[in-house]
Amino acid sequence: MSISLHEASAAAYIRGFRVLADLLAKAKEHGGDALVEQRLAPDMLNLAGQVQRASDTAKFGIARVAEVDPPAFEDNETTIDPLIARINGTVDFIKSVPAEKVNAGASRTITRKFGPNERTFTASEYLMVFALPNFYFHITTAYDILRHNGVGVGKLDYLGFAG
Repeated sequence: MSISLHEASAAAYIRGFRVLADLLAKAKEHGGDALVEQRLAPDMLNLAGQVQRASDTAKFGIARVAEVDPPAFEDNETTIDPLIARINGTVDFIKSVPAEKVNAGASRTITRKFGPNERTFTASEYLMVFALPNFYFHITTAYDILRHNGVGVGKLDYLGFAG
């Protein structure tokens, strides 16, 4: 049995965003909007930045592979509710892109700059080697910020299996 590129990417993004929205709901109950500015280290993005980069990684990942235009978000979220709204908007976009367009783009070439370096990927490689790991980095870092600041979340919350 094989898995399609759409199944490997869109389903993972949607699941990750469901978990992230649940984490943010718990954060809202715990410390509220003050947590949005928290970060793990001075040179890392704050919670808002982690959510914004997860959103950008997912929407651009799908858009680049499917050759569709992603929605534009302004990166101006300063409280939890707009961050959750951004997550929902990103999920709506991902769901709107037909699986056939994502799967058809599997061998498409995608070139990205990383600082002074440039890297060319097939679309499959781009999603599996860069976009999905980057997405999980930001979801995990958001979880870590919340956990570090005393929000009652654990591994089952991150996995999406908490009650």
